Amino acid sequence: MLKNYFKIAIAVLRRRKFFTFISLFGISFTLTILLVLTAFIDKVVGDNYPDKKRDRSLYINRLEESGKDNMSSGGPSYYFLNHYAGSMKTPVKMTIFSGSKGTNTYINNKKIAVDYKYTDANYWDVLEYDFLEGKPFNQQQVTNAERVAVISEDMKNEYFGDVPSVVGKYIEADNVKYKVTGVVKNIPVTSYMTYSQIYLPYTVSKTDYKNKGYLGDYSAILLAATTADVPKMQAEYEHIMQRVPMENKGFNVLYSHAEGYIASYVNTGNEKQSGVTLVLTILGTFVLLFMLLPTLNLVNVNITRIMERSSEIGVRKAFGASSKTLVYQFIVENIILTLLGGLIGLILSVIAIEVLNSANLIPNLVLSVNFTVLAIGLLICLIFGLLSGVYPAWRMSKLNVVTALKAQ
Repeated sequence: MLKNYFKIAIAVLRRRKFFTFISLFGISFTLTILLVLTAFIDKVVGDNYPDKKRDRSLYINRLEESGKDNMSSGGPSYYFLNHYAGSMKTPVKMTIFSGSKGTNTYINNKKIAVDYKYTDANYWDVLEYDFLEGKPFNQQQVTNAERVAVISEDMKNEYFGDVPSVVGKYIEADNVKYKVTGVVKNIPVTSYMTYSQIYLPYTVSKTDYKNKGYLGDYSAILLAATTADVPKMQAEYEHIMQRVPMENKGFNVLYSHAEGYIASYVNTGNEKQSGVTLVLTILGTFVLLFMLLPTLNLVNVNITRIMERSSEIGVRKAFGASSKTLVYQFIVENIILTLLGGLIGLILSVIAIEVLNSANLIPNLVLSVNFTVLAIGLLICLIFGLLSGVYPAWRMSKLNVVTALKAQ
């Protein structure tokens, strides 16, 4: 039966080439955009380099102080994280690091924009960077506030050029020279918590990291011994937060959470607004609106196609075909059409992703069509087929035999 439906569907597609083109264009274009968007989200959220222990980790990157008439929100300070999160018993290790900052440096009278951040020695144990040469700075170097640095591969090439090794050489950042101890594999800027071009010991920071204010520019990653310990670690941090004294008299509530990677990545900094909910709402609305127009267009095209086949429907009804059989046939035909459009969309997606990767719009962000993207593409095709096929099929099943035969 399905084989016959497939033959009929191909014959119908060949009969009205213009309608077929409109349908396939709408499906393939929409699917291409959605697949490229899915590949981007999958890369940003799913890529676990250098954060390979994500399943055992919790992240602290926001702190909010609220009062009756005012509110202050931002990253925690080094003091806050070290004093309170550092007193926790459940984590086997914790790292504290700053956000990435920009500055300019000069080499051979050429200005280079660089991003740098401050970290502790634990940073290199909690996170697993791929060292292309050299090694990270150690605890002794951090304690001694030595001017040492780990740099990215891109930074090495841009600052030093094509040289075999730069370990032991000096790089200038923010008007200070640092001795390079290692070079790591590049990270895209979309991985904003771990991204930088130059990594420095926090003890060489020009700002006072010992300041006892609660707000600052630091984040922390808590590492549990096992995934089973993560809820316990999260509960311990929440318990500590309940006992943290207020910093200022104008505030009476203090919020900070140790969260999973995705929740921390989209943290809005507002206790009343969940970042995950906000992002899902925005993406859901975008996908719904983006799919709505081509779906409505396909519905109209399918209705027109059905009316042209009214005599065929009338004859089949006259010979005993039930409405259920006709509906099933048309939905199958429409799913075949959408799957064909999906195949074209997949090919266009691969081409679009290759073009975007070649353009290097976001340095070091390499998109790919993987099994997740393929599964989502297939799901979108099936949704297209059902949404655009159910109503026209229902209209077709309601055609009166005599009216259908007289229509031709």
